[in-house]
Amino acid sequence: MQSLMTTTGRQALLFISFIGAVAVGLTGCARRDASLQSTSTSPAPGHSIEASAKKDAAAAARKTAATPPPARATVAKAVDNVYPALLRIVVVTTEPEGGRLQKYQSGGSGAIISAQGHVITNHHVAGKARQIFCVMPDGEKVEATLVGTDALADISILKLKPDPDIDPDAARRKWPVATFGDSDKLRIGDVVYAMGSPSAISQSVTRGIVSNTRMTMPELIPITFRLDGEEVGTLVRWIGHDATIYGGNSGGPLVNEDGQIVGINEIGIATMGGAIPSNLAKSVAEQIITTGTVHRSWIGLEAQPRLISSRAGGKHEKGVLVGGVIKDSPAAKAGIKPGDVVTKYDGVEVDCSIPEELPPYNRLVLGTPIGKTIPIEYRRGDSKQSAQVTTIGRETAQGKAQETKSWGMTTRDFTMLSVLELKRENRDGVLVETVRPGGPIADAKPAVQPGDVLLEVAGKPVKNLKELRALSDEATKGKEERVPLLVGFERETRRYLTVVRVGKEEEEDNPAQARKAWLAAATQVLTRDLAEALGMKDKTGVRVTQVYPGRNAEKAGLKVGDVILKVDGEDVPASEPEHNEVFPTMLRQRRVGAEVTFDVVRPPATDTTQLKVQLEAPPTPASELKRYRDDDFEFTAREMSFDDRVTNKLDESLRGVVIEKVETASWAQVAHVTVGDILLAVDGKPTADAASIEKVMKSVKEKKQKRVVFFIRRGIHTMFLELEPGWDVLED
Repeated sequence: MQSLMTTTGRQALLFISFIGAVAVGLTGCARRDASLQSTSTSPAPGHSIEASAKKDAAAAARKTAATPPPARATVAKAVDNVYPALLRIVVVTTEPEGGRLQKYQSGGSGAIISAQGHVITNHHVAGKARQIFCVMPDGEKVEATLVGTDALADISILKLKPDPDIDPDAARRKWPVATFGDSDKLRIGDVVYAMGSPSAISQSVTRGIVSNTRMTMPELIPITFRLDGEEVGTLVRWIGHDATIYGGNSGGPLVNEDGQIVGINEIGIATMGGAIPSNLAKSVAEQIITTGTVHRSWIGLEAQPRLISSRAGGKHEKGVLVGGVIKDSPAAKAGIKPGDVVTKYDGVEVDCSIPEELPPYNRLVLGTPIGKTIPIEYRRGDSKQSAQVTTIGRETAQGKAQETKSWGMTTRDFTMLSVLELKRENRDGVLVETVRPGGPIADAKPAVQPGDVLLEVAGKPVKNLKELRALSDEATKGKEERVPLLVGFERETRRYLTVVRVGKEEEEDNPAQARKAWLAAATQVLTRDLAEALGMKDKTGVRVTQVYPGRNAEKAGLKVGDVILKVDGEDVPASEPEHNEVFPTMLRQRRVGAEVTFDVVRPPATDTTQLKVQLEAPPTPASELKRYRDDDFEFTAREMSFDDRVTNKLDESLRGVVIEKVETASWAQVAHVTVGDILLAVDGKPTADAASIEKVMKSVKEKKQKRVVFFIRRGIHTMFLELEPGWDVLED
């Protein structure tokens, strides 16, 4: 269902204030229409153009006097009440993929709902965020933390945390607040305003009407809306509206004409937007602000609308059909069975004949205090029965996705619901979700696969990921190489044993190349056509295309355009493009430091001269240069090579390290560090080589600096990039 969400992961480069566009659209368009109409009307016969114009002007004045005030006043009220509290939210969020918790940049919208800086938005915007920034309407960027989140209702609550170094009054700051209205009072046709940050541009407002007050997923299309295993439609009936929304509007408020939040925009279906009703959103928000989570009850009864056949024979009995009862659940223990029809729940009459009527019943059950014993009245066939059911706490559908780099996998611990779904006897074990190709767990034989459950390590049982990590850390402590561990795992109904080599990611083995003699120049083959064009028909050899400055070739007088025909009197037999290795091979047969004599022709001259050049040791290739790999910021840098300097025409005095690799959506990439950048300094400290960058980054990590500034060179440009790592969420 990701396609239904209205978040955006695109970087916005434009700033557009849409408020003014709304005002112009409501008033300016009407004036344009009137103008077009008047210019298309010809004056009647016998009337002058001037007289006709005066008549039209008088008619326009009478029309203006009789017209009610424009809708701008209504728009202004809604905008003035909510817009100051409207936020653009930029997050770095994580998703398990390929054995890693991949970080992605995305964006959404939100609104401040308390003077203390609490912000409401969607779970799918910020519920799995590693880093959150909120942008105020005036452009101020404020960091935020996640207070709590609820995937079932798709609501997250954030707390603004301005930096005291930037804002000395941060602790005492009072924030503009948007207030909630009563979503139950909405009627089809009511005017509403969708506010947010479409496509991550600056805050905007669009206008529309309520199209549907209890919208559900279309029955004719097999669409489900799942977030972290939760079926959002179980709880939510959306407010359908046609106020234009785009990707990035998710989490933004739907506002009535009184300037109150009546919904939280969440999805788009075709041309219609869908908002979570404010009464539900407010209830969830209050629980999260108070307790940090949402507490819900569970009885294991799965409800559905009554079947059409139940109304056969003119029956009009009400109730909710029991579609299923989970084994050993409170409802099962109370004797309720599939096919029963619940008529009363805790004294409240319930009815569901169509899908739109099911979410209110689910909210009633889920909202029951945990541990309360409630009476349920139901029909079984023609008999009326009752039962006493004691609710238990409902956990989330899935455990939190976590990454274990030393194993090359992402995993989840089991929850009550996931244990039931997978028909397991208990919660013991670690569920493998994704595996990194080439990682330790993927290279085991037999390999561990997504969906497998790790049960024991080194002969010891494993109940959860915390225990697995503890056993892993104990086995690998002080070891530089990977350690083989005997691992027991379960796949469907079968039990396997395998050996996993656990530990740090192994460095690539780049053996040093033997040093052979080298000429500090680049050449091309003197092809037959090229030889003839240069007046050297039937000659073979190579043409010099580049002479590296400051080296022996330049000192000996070799120049671009020279044609080398012989080496120490021996012809250079190169005349076809595929002969490009002939000349370098002839040189490599000499020793480093040897002096060779080249027979050279310098076109357009045709006479041959001789140049003596001392061969050198080749520069160290990039593959052999020292590297620094940062596992926290997830980038690799190496020392500059000779080719780097030549290719980029860099001055010999320039000192820095080359960014060789940047992991997808890493903290480095989030700050726009790019492969090929030359890192010149970190926090003002030069990074001339691998040792210096390692030293400065070690200091950064020890201090857990909130911000780190990279000074880089990119082409002819230099710039400062600010990295803002989330130290509290960096994985092992």
